[in-house]
Amino acid sequence: MKKFWNWVTNDAGERTLRLEGPIDAEDTWGDAVTPAWFRSELESGEGDITVWINSPGGSVFAAAEIYTMLRDYKGKVTVKIDAVAASAATVVAMAGDKVLMSPVAMMFLHDPATVAMGNRADMEKAIETLDAVKESIINAYSAKTGLSHNKISTLMSNESWLDAKEALKYGFCDEILFTADEPDEEDDDEPETLEEPNEDDEKKGVHLYSTRLMKQVILNHIGVNVPTATNKAQTIPKEEPTKPIIGMDGRTEDGSMPYPILEKQLEFLR
Repeated sequence: MKKFWNWVTNDAGERTLRLEGPIDAEDTWGDAVTPAWFRSELESGEGDITVWINSPGGSVFAAAEIYTMLRDYKGKVTVKIDAVAASAATVVAMAGDKVLMSPVAMMFLHDPATVAMGNRADMEKAIETLDAVKESIINAYSAKTGLSHNKISTLMSNESWLDAKEALKYGFCDEILFTADEPDEEDDDEPETLEEPNEDDEKKGVHLYSTRLMKQVILNHIGVNVPTATNKAQTIPKEEPTKPIIGMDGRTEDGSMPYPILEKQLEFLR
């Protein structure tokens, strides 16, 4: 039977576990992480442990059992996500006292799913069960992130893929691996406008764009002659067209861009 994880103990007594593959209640094919097998090896030693996760998910009930085992473990549990923690695997990840993600790793959150058959009452019961399961998942996410119930529910319903930075922002992880410092919160917010390029910048080939400058570029491209910061005295000649000649394919005179797209860009910037 193929085993998808291994324990390694270093000289300090710290144990490392690699948890890979689908999470299932029973190991049917020999390629699943199962709670029973996990428990026997978890309880075979002591001391702090590091759990590496690379899993597409699986049974939420099996994941819940592994989550509870890790939360109840006496030593410190550090979770590291190297590639993906999707679906039920995210529940296991929430058990870490500290959760770290590789900068190239992803988390996938979604509403629970099942297969049901039967009459109307059976279908309604299945829906009730799914709602209850979702609440249990939200409990694990909320305990780790501190996010509101509605925020977490929305992230799940939207089937959210979170990269390391987004997971850190929402609180699903505590650090990003291989980075010296955690990103500054102010760096996450892009400024509304950037500095305008000055003459020295133009000589050096530096191009800094702001909303105003982008409007000017688009207007110039579609043939609307507007005054610039360095040419405020110019006026638009009456005989000069304010829009370019549009071909049968809807492209501008130079053939580089469909005019409707440019109009939409300009409308958005306004």
